[in-house]
Amino acid sequence: MNLYRKLLLVTAFLFMVLTSYSQATNSIILIETNMGNIKLMLYKDTPKHRQNFLQLIENKHFDGTLFYRVIKGFVIQGGSQDSRNAPAGKMIGYGHSNRTIESEFNPKYFHKKGALAAPRQPDKVNIFKESDVSQFYIAHGRVYTNEELIMMEKEVNIPLRKRIVKKYLTKSKRAILDSLKKEKKVEEFRKIAKNIKESIAFEYNSSNEKLEFTPEQRKAYTSIGGVPHLDHNYTVFGEVISGFNVLDKIANLKTDTNDRPFQDVKMKLKILKY
Repeated sequence: MNLYRKLLLVTAFLFMVLTSYSQATNSIILIETNMGNIKLMLYKDTPKHRQNFLQLIENKHFDGTLFYRVIKGFVIQGGSQDSRNAPAGKMIGYGHSNRTIESEFNPKYFHKKGALAAPRQPDKVNIFKESDVSQFYIAHGRVYTNEELIMMEKEVNIPLRKRIVKKYLTKSKRAILDSLKKEKKVEEFRKIAKNIKESIAFEYNSSNEKLEFTPEQRKAYTSIGGVPHLDHNYTVFGEVISGFNVLDKIANLKTDTNDRPFQDVKMKLKILKY
């Protein structure tokens, strides 16, 4: 085997090792702004979003863009190409990118304060909830009480259960049950009633619409805060690990009627660790 071929094999092997290592670890990036720096960790468990984000950083896609949508107690959003060199007062939107990737929802990751996530177009034009990969947002949110979280669960789950009950306990089934009850046919009544209850319970408990906060979510939302109603609707693919004070400073900026800060917050992104 000649030296050139050996070098090619060694290079290929090193590339495979480095690629495997990068896929097995979380990446670290830095957002430099004129208001301070924010350090983020990108999750290895959302590989498509992470890889795309790293590629955009390498291509300097975000450099010079703005945090153009800032809502205190909600999110700070930026990265749109429309925001680069945008004159004061101009309304900024999604830019010119049509690139989307499939969602990577992971129950471990949710919209606690500092969560990094991908925006997307509304459900009516985006039924699969695919992410817009050309920009991003960071959750700011607020602190919730446990009672508020319980109320949020009830507001979702009670109507959901009512819809499921209506689906299985139809008028015809009610009539059958009423007839069996009048005729005192206990065993037949119990058998049909049991089947109905089991069907309702199975669909309700397995529904992806059901809202039930995990202990980790409750702890985060009642301590550091966040934006719980965004969970399972937008892909969270990283989190702030330092620079929460900068997140607060940006979130507290005064904005116009389009939520754009009067003071431009320009960004530049760097990869600190793949």
